[in-house]
Amino acid sequence: MHYVGIDLAWGERSPTGVAVLDAGGQLVHLSAETTDESILTALAPYRDGPVLAGIDAPLVVTNATGNRPCEAALNRDFAAFDAGAHPANTGKPEFAGTPRGARLAKALGLDINPASGRERRGIEVYPHPATVVLFGLGRTLKYKQRGGRDLTQLREALQTLVDHVEALAGAEPAMVVTEHAGWRELATAVRTATRKSQLRVAEDQVDAVLCAYVARFAVAHPERMTTYGDLATGYIITPTLPEGRVPTPRASAVGPAAAGEAEPAAASEAAGPAAASETDAGPATPSSPTVAQPATDPVQRAVQAYAAQRPELERTTAQYVTLITGLLDDAGINYHAVTGRTKSVASFAGKAARTVDGRPAFSDPLREITDQIGLRIVTYVLSDVQAVVELLADQLVMLGDRDMGLETAQEGRFGYASRHVLVALDAGRSGEPELARLRDRTASVQVRTVLQHAWAEFEHDIRYKGSIPEKVAPDLDRRFTLAAGLLDLADREFSTIRDRLQESMPDQEPQSDETDPRISAQDLAAFLAGRFTDAGWSRTDHYAWVSGLLLELGVTSLLELGELLRPVDSAVISERMGYRYAPGAVRRLDDALLGVFGDRYVQLHGNARRRDALRARLAKLRD
Repeated sequence: MHYVGIDLAWGERSPTGVAVLDAGGQLVHLSAETTDESILTALAPYRDGPVLAGIDAPLVVTNATGNRPCEAALNRDFAAFDAGAHPANTGKPEFAGTPRGARLAKALGLDINPASGRERRGIEVYPHPATVVLFGLGRTLKYKQRGGRDLTQLREALQTLVDHVEALAGAEPAMVVTEHAGWRELATAVRTATRKSQLRVAEDQVDAVLCAYVARFAVAHPERMTTYGDLATGYIITPTLPEGRVPTPRASAVGPAAAGEAEPAAASEAAGPAAASETDAGPATPSSPTVAQPATDPVQRAVQAYAAQRPELERTTAQYVTLITGLLDDAGINYHAVTGRTKSVASFAGKAARTVDGRPAFSDPLREITDQIGLRIVTYVLSDVQAVVELLADQLVMLGDRDMGLETAQEGRFGYASRHVLVALDAGRSGEPELARLRDRTASVQVRTVLQHAWAEFEHDIRYKGSIPEKVAPDLDRRFTLAAGLLDLADREFSTIRDRLQESMPDQEPQSDETDPRISAQDLAAFLAGRFTDAGWSRTDHYAWVSGLLLELGVTSLLELGELLRPVDSAVISERMGYRYAPGAVRRLDDALLGVFGDRYVQLHGNARRRDALRARLAKLRD
């Protein structure tokens, strides 16, 4: 029997790691492939006999938005170890039809039913939680490229992982990799890497070897494996997290726990215009304030502690708003508003005192009530909601993701619709001095359209004033439902209007202003809609801002801009940037200009406040 590992790239052009172990655990094949055809060619010698393939890629995706149930279940166990799964849903283009992993498994003749007894099978695996269990890690090794991680950090983390993999020669079951020439070359490349791109190629192959070993481990110890989810909605198979295993504490306190569930906005506090709904998932990890007269009741003690630390939480909330606003602006994603609120002491006290079946709902309210910091992002159309969530998942640690609108629709009704996510600062960014206050603090984030926001705010205002006579409540319920249905239709129509307008914008004639040498924001928006047809709109002020940068470069007409961008291969730029979200049109232009002008673009006066970030992006383009 052979054990195959495939670390499948989500994109069709990015490198895919491929590894094969023989029946005794010897590594017999290791490579980086780019297309389905080259993957099939690499695995041709192993397409006839018994095979178990561990595939790091979604094989079954049926949910329209949010996490798959298996990802949510796995995150409850492993998110605290920084080993949570990225959300997969059919709203993402790569999963809109049959997922690439399932297509590849079919071409290899693999049955993807996790309960199958056939001799040729494929299962979905995930290396990150596997490393936590197999190597006894308190948190995952940070060898994946994220903002704030430099070459030295990435190389050391990947070298540690290589050492762990080589040590499996003495494990049960064993895996021997050091006798394979390709592995020895890869290990040398990791030790001597001078560019991040060299590590990127290596990490895919190391992950593939891990996938192959998980497949071998699953055969040797099925009783020590856990299957999250099922064939109908998607599944992930990984070594079982030992009972009692806890994550390594972060630098200053215990880190975020696993994601839980979010409540609808109807349950949120009315704490001003920035009030956000509650999300019970993961600790907020407060400091330990000094209380003059400690209370004896646990709830009272928690409330006193919360009251003491709330001024610091308010400052942290403001910094979270600044961080997320900056992420949205940098990505060029269109949004209406970003607001935040810190939970009031009264609201915290009411939640901390809740009971379920006569027992306290929270054993440790300061840790378990995770919506102490609440943010709300309001967009214009539904597609921007998804883009925002994907951006947060890419740039931060996503501990929870709940689509309230989808849940309402699945119940066959109209009503409250909003996306609730729980985020924390990525470990790679926790060392940045300006973000120190956010370390070990989670934030509950609502993402919704303007219309969804209007319905939720009005419904909350009416229902929670306690003034609805019981005899008219059924009629109001019916009318709220009707209004929700109409707004859902309006949201869809607004999306269609924007799509139609975006399609027609390239045909518009430019309207020049003799008194202003800059390309107008309106003309630039029309031009970029034709240049980057798959990109969403950016904010109006983003177009005006990048027009100012073009003026600094001496570009004052769309004709000049078109000639400048003619040789630019946007697909190559996007691949090198490694986006897991859909950047807006202005960000796409920003990337192109960075690629064309390099250091000159970085030094523009209009880029003074973001030169470090631009240099990091330029390094990606040059790798």
